[in-house]
Amino acid sequence: MNRRTALSALSALSALALAPALAHHGWSEYDSTKLLKLSGKVVTAGYEHPHGFIRLESPGKTWLCVLAPPSRMDARGLEKGALKPGVAVTVEGYANRSKPEEMRAERITVGGKTIELR
Repeated sequence: MNRRTALSALSALSALALAPALAHHGWSEYDSTKLLKLSGKVVTAGYEHPHGFIRLESPGKTWLCVLAPPSRMDARGLEKGALKPGVAVTVEGYANRSKPEEMRAERITVGGKTIELR
């Protein structure tokens, strides 16, 4: 294999390896200047990659709360079974700038236990 072919192959492999990192969204779409604290009941929950989520029914509005990746939630003590429909939770986080029904959760309190998500 000549040098040019080797460099091309290396470049292609590097691009493939970086693709998942580039595909991940940034957090700049959330307004971190205004912390929200919402309490309500879980309507639905997803414990999946890249981020878990809940739909939180709070007074006057149902929110999509973007949580942490499942591996982080597990490591910090938030088990999948804790986020069932009907469970009361409090979520603190930041609203999405362009999707008024979405927030990025920084922490969640469920069953009297607060879990830091970030």
